[in-house]
Amino acid sequence: MDLIEVMHCNNLLDIAETFRDKSICLDYLASKRWNGSVYCVFCGCNNIYTLKGKYKRYKCGDCRKQFSAIKGTIFENSPIHLQKWFMAIFLITTHKKGISSIQLASSLGVTQKTAWFMAQRIRYALKVKSFDKKLDGVIQCDETFVGGKNKNRHAHKKVPNSQGRSFKDKTPVLGMLHTGGDLRLVVMPDTASASIQPSVKEHVEEGSIIVSDEWHGYNGLDKKYLHVVLDHQQKEFVRGAFHTNSIEGFWGIFKRGVIGVYHYMSRKHLQRYCDEFSYRYNSRLLPNGVRFENSLEGVNCRLTYKELIGKM
Repeated sequence: MDLIEVMHCNNLLDIAETFRDKSICLDYLASKRWNGSVYCVFCGCNNIYTLKGKYKRYKCGDCRKQFSAIKGTIFENSPIHLQKWFMAIFLITTHKKGISSIQLASSLGVTQKTAWFMAQRIRYALKVKSFDKKLDGVIQCDETFVGGKNKNRHAHKKVPNSQGRSFKDKTPVLGMLHTGGDLRLVVMPDTASASIQPSVKEHVEEGSIIVSDEWHGYNGLDKKYLHVVLDHQQKEFVRGAFHTNSIEGFWGIFKRGVIGVYHYMSRKHLQRYCDEFSYRYNSRLLPNGVRFENSLEGVNCRLTYKELIGKM
């Protein structure tokens, strides 16, 4: 199966028809993973034999172990048909505000628990593509908070002293957006400078221009960056070519996903949801078929159910 056959896949029906049986799915996954040069997933050698059978399998000439294209990927040990996996990836990467596990389960014909596990593994794989290099140039930085509003809770569920930037019932997320380019989202323990600035230094090249509001957590960034501070309290939202409108516009999409689709994101799993939103935003200009194809570049990783639900 070549690239052209996948690039035309712009809707779910195209995906279902293109990947209509397991052998096609396996061949396509193998072509994306190895590009015609198969290597052993156990020892890394390229002395590989192709075994006869309905579904293509390989055997290593050195370590003598057998494997298929799904070994060592998010699909390993899954009883779910690869066609449904590919449909799930297409749905998650093309729905602008995400898709809930209940809706995904209904679309794929699986249980909600299965759909949730599939979605979490897909989000885990998407991070590989979303965080592959540092941002540089003009970077807009801002934070948002994920969590319900205290005023909307019943009296017995209200959390005392949780107004403003309290972290008792809300989780801060730091956003770093290259103006007109890529986005990084990082879940933070708080919004103090000791938390914000290491993340900025990890994801933004030194010497870049940082544009932020007047929050004191950004104070000191001018030692390694050109730091432009917009005083929002004084109604300063634009200074020449510098603004934070792009990152604030993204927060609108993110919050609509939280409120209207997912409804609740626990602190434990919030980073994976952020990785999902980052990938979709960073691939927003690509056709759906290309976006789907690119998302498969990060599937060579494992996330077991035990690891997923274990303590973090």
